[in-house]
Formats: sequence, C-alpha cells, structure tokens
Amino acid sequence: MSVSKTTENNQADLNADSGNTLSRLPMKQLVSGVIFFLLALFLGQVVPSIEIAWVSAILLLTIWLFAFEIVGVDVAAATVMVLLGLTGLLAPIMGLEQGLVSNTDLFNGFSSNAVISIIAVMIIGAGLDKTGLMGKVANWILKVGGTTETRIIPIISSTVGFISCFMQNVGAAALFLPVVSRISGRTGLPMSRLLMPMGFCAILGGTMTMIGSSPLILLNDLILTSNQALPADQQMDTWSLFSVTPVGICLVITGIVYFIVAGRFVLPSNKDDDPSTNTMDYFRDIYCLQCDVMEVFVDEDSPLVGQTLEQFEYPNSVRVIAVQLATGKRQISTGLARTVAVEANSVLAVIGSDDALNRFVETFRVERRDDLEAFSEDLSNAKAGIAEIVVPPGSELIGKTALELRLRNVYGLNLMALHRAGETSQAGQGVRAIEIQPGDTLVCHSSWEDLARLERDRNFVVMTSNYPKEELRPHKVGWALGFFVIALTMVLFTDIRLSVALMTGAMGMILSGVLSIDEAYESVSWKTVFLLASLIPLGMAVESTGTAAWIADQTLAFLDGMPIWGLQLAVAVLATFFTLVMSNVGATVLLVPLAVNIAIGAGADPAVFALTVALATSNSFLIPTHQVNALIMGPAGYRVPDFIRAGGIMTVLFLIVLIVMMNIVF
Repeated sequence: MSVSKTTENNQADLNADSGNTLSRLPMKQLVSGVIFFLLALFLGQVVPSIEIAWVSAILLLTIWLFAFEIVGVDVAAATVMVLLGLTGLLAPIMGLEQGLVSNTDLFNGFSSNAVISIIAVMIIGAGLDKTGLMGKVANWILKVGGTTETRIIPIISSTVGFISCFMQNVGAAALFLPVVSRISGRTGLPMSRLLMPMGFCAILGGTMTMIGSSPLILLNDLILTSNQALPADQQMDTWSLFSVTPVGICLVITGIVYFIVAGRFVLPSNKDDDPSTNTMDYFRDIYCLQCDVMEVFVDEDSPLVGQTLEQFEYPNSVRVIAVQLATGKRQISTGLARTVAVEANSVLAVIGSDDALNRFVETFRVERRDDLEAFSEDLSNAKAGIAEIVVPPGSELIGKTALELRLRNVYGLNLMALHRAGETSQAGQGVRAIEIQPGDTLVCHSSWEDLARLERDRNFVVMTSNYPKEELRPHKVGWALGFFVIALTMVLFTDIRLSVALMTGAMGMILSGVLSIDEAYESVSWKTVFLLASLIPLGMAVESTGTAAWIADQTLAFLDGMPIWGLQLAVAVLATFFTLVMSNVGATVLLVPLAVNIAIGAGADPAVFALTVALATSNSFLIPTHQVNALIMGPAGYRVPDFIRAGGIMTVLFLIVLIVMMNIVF
C-alpha cells in the first residue's frame, strides 16, 4: 500500500479549517502573536537596514506560524512565499528599493534540485514497494527484532543510518517509508512511534562520511577557496572520505540510544482511524464476534496429523485460513479445500474465539507461537482481515450453504458469522450449514486481494470498502531493482545532478510498468513538496539581504573572549539555527568563511571549525523544515510541537556529542 495515500489525512481538519483559523485563535496563540510582533518592532530599530528589518519580521512570522500551528505547515510556508512575492509590489510602501525576492525567482523552489530529488525518490520507493521487495525487508526486520518497539527501533534506525552515509538521507528515509508502514500494520505500533527515530537517524547517518550530506560534499571545495586568501603556514588540508566517521558513528548511536531510553516519553502515539486498527472492535460490538488468529506448529506426535480440515474444524469451532506444509508449499484461503490433510511438521494459521483456540491447542497438542511467523506477511492487517458481505437478490448463492458453495476454496472467504433479521449465527453454531437467503450479511475473514476480486462479482455486495486495495507486481522486481541500481550508481559514481540521476530511476520504473503514472502521482507527498519548495525563497531572502551575516556577526561579537571550545560551540549553534530557516548548503557557504576567520583569530585549527559548521548543519530536528522531517510529517501525523518536544532534546544531545567528539578526535 502506498504510504503517501495517507499523507494528507492526519491533519485534514487543520488544513480544512485554515481559511478561518485566524478569526478564532486561542488566547495562547494571540498572546504569542503580540509578543512576536513586539519583537519584530524591536529588531526593526536595531538592525542596520530596512531590508534586514523586513526579513527578520517575516522570519519571526514563520516561526510563529510553525510553532503555534496557526495553520498547516504547508499552508504557512506557501503563505510566507506569497508574502515575499508581494514585497515586489509593495516595495515603495515598505521603504524598499525592490522586493525581498525577485518574482522571477519566487517559484524556483518547485524546480530545485532538492524538491525534484524528493519527488523522484518517493516514486522509486513506491516502485520497490509495489514489487513486494519492501515487504520482504519488513519481514526480515520483524523476524530479527520481533514486535517490540525497543527492538524494532534500533534495527530500523541503524539500517537507515548506515544507508544514508552513502546516499542522500532523504532518499534513505523515503525508501524505508513503505517498510515502516508495513511493520506498523503488522505489529500495531503507530507509525508515529517509528518514523521519527528512523528520520532522525537518517539525518544523523549523513554525518558518517564526507559524501553523506551536501554540506560535507561541499566542504573541501570551500576549504580550497579559503586557502587562496590564507598565508602558506595557515592553509588547511582537505578531509578524507572517512575522516568524520568516528564523530558520525557516535552521533548515530546517540540518536538510537536516545529513542530507546526516552522514546516512550517524547514520541507521540498518533493512532489514526485506519480500519486495520479497529476492525475487531467494530465486529465485536456489532456481531458479538470474538475471534483471533493464531499460528501453530504441528509436530509428528500430534493427533492432528492425517486429519482433514473437514474432520476437525466444525467440532472444534475453528477455521484454518492458511497451511504451510513441511516441504514449504503454502495454501492460503483460495484453493484451500476442506479435504486437505494435515501433515507432520506443518504450520497452520487458525482463526476462532480465544476459548476455542485454547481448547484446540490442548486437544491436539500443537505448539502455539506467540506471533505470526510463517504467515506474518500474508495475514498482516495490510493484506487480510474481517469483512462484511451482503447477498443481493438474484445471487447464485441463494438457497445454498457455505459447505455447498465451498466459500473458502472457491472465493477465499472464511465464514465466521452469518447475520439475518437481527440475529447472528457464529462459527461453531452450524453457520456453514445454513442456507443463504437474500439480504444475509456474511462476516468473513479474507485476504484483501480476494475481497477486491469479489467486488466485481454480481453475486456479492462487499460492504467493507475502506480496506487496502493493493496490487503487487512481483514479476516486475527485476525492472525495479535494475532502475534503482542505475539511479544509485549515477548518484555515487558520476557528477550528474542528483535530481537527474534519481528521476532517471523514477521514470524507468514508470516506463517499465512497475508503476502506472497515476500510481506515481499518488506516491508523492505533495504536502512535503509544497512545504520545502515554499521555504526556499525565505532562505534566499535571509541570505541575499545580509540578514544571516548580520545575525552571525552579532552573535560572535557577543562571544568575544570565550575559550576555543566555547567559540566552537557558538559556531555549531549558529549553523544549527541557520539550517532551520535556510538550506544547509546556504548555511555552510555563509558560515565556513566566518568560522575559519574566528579559528585563526583564536589560534585554533580552522579546518576543524569549518568541519564543525558542515556537521552542525545536520542538527535539524526542531521543526519540520529539513527534507527528511517534512517527508515523515504527513504519514505519521506529526505536529510541530511533536518535533519541538523530541527534537529539542536531540538538538542539545547533538551539540554536546559533536563538540566533545570533535575535541577528542581532532
């Protein structure tokens, strides 16, 4: 199932009401707005130019809109972009010679390398997921890590962190979005408990090599440029590929340990209304249906060996929905006849009430597994569940019983209950021997694939409509992997622009039929696209008007006389702040020359200060302006306060570990 299909749902109410939000702000937001307005007026009196004053005001407005969730973050970003564009029209009134951002450059963010790369990598991730490949990765993680949060988070986070040290962190995060979605569906853990650790470690993983993030890739060029203005005895050496690895490894470990220890306190639990999380509650309330699915192993000493499904299902009030023979051959629902005999060393998936399942285990001396193992993929909430089906007048089912129709073998339906005229007959009460009448409601366990097939059959009216309608294309896995490898090879071993390399892989998947063009459109989180593209003009204004340079100069002047580690920390804090409101590349270009001059003046190593800047631009956890944070915000239903709460602590830990490790290693 494409993760991006749920991207807009979690904040739908917020965005739907954004048009009249300003007219009914709570007192806290009004008071904070007044405070931010007064702060903007104060800055307007102390900054050196009118351009910096206006940019500072718009910057404060952006922070206010984000921090207090006045409107959705994408709406806030787009509003700020429009305001910057209107400064060209209102320049005479505002006291400006020209607009803060040229109207010809205002929408450049939508064609920027970063935004196009994100669109492409989302399509590539959806293509890999459509082949079932990401489902297999999720299977492996569940097999190794089980279903507990404290075991799954380290496996996902460390894997993504390692991948992101050799490719763009947003690419690594996007590829694992489908994996996390499937793990969430199978374990019942909310995506909000898994995506933030994964996203943060994807960002941290970019600090482990000199090709892990754009600032680190750019750093050696900036060092060579700075050397041209330095005397021979002060010139800096460039950094090798793994120079930063000790620091990066410690940062990734810090992120993983942080979420293991404090995750239960700082991570939100945003359980949405997805039917996979509340299906059983619904059927329990409506039909008093008590059922669960268990997986059992049948050894050679079990009395079950040699018995057919027909012999033991009805007397024990259970239904077998999947069988895996000792040879590894599997039969799941459709094609599973009641004449199938149980073999020794086979695995069964059995559905029934808790009491019936317990009696079944005791009677036949089978080994009950704690979780689904053999059928974890096939019977996950993303693949199968309980559904309601009504029998219409004129159906060929009328007058026949479930036994006669072979509902499981022919249609893939495991009949759990039949509801008629306000009364419900359940499994164990002879439900499969009842003749079906028009208007009967059949409550069945089915795979979503079988259920989708029944929607086209005039003999059934499928009432359950909000289930995942997923069409996997495993026969396309070769094409998907091929174009993924092509894109990755171009990223790692050529100088071609990142967006071109990734879009090559994305278009290859579309042209080869891995994805249809409509599926490609659906796989893109347009909230993420508008959020990032709309913030790029703000970064341009902060840099081009001299606002960033003024803030940096004032901060460093205030810290004059600090020890070397204090100056290094100040440089890291500045880089952290700038990367929240402008591109990390822009922050690096701006601050590296300043950091080099500060280090030389303080008698420190300028190369280490320059590296501190490039690493600190990855310290972007406070608000969802980083590409990775914007990517995970929609699917997990995160709000800005969620990032502030979890990201605030992570930001402080990042700075502490960074400064300590930089002084130990270098």
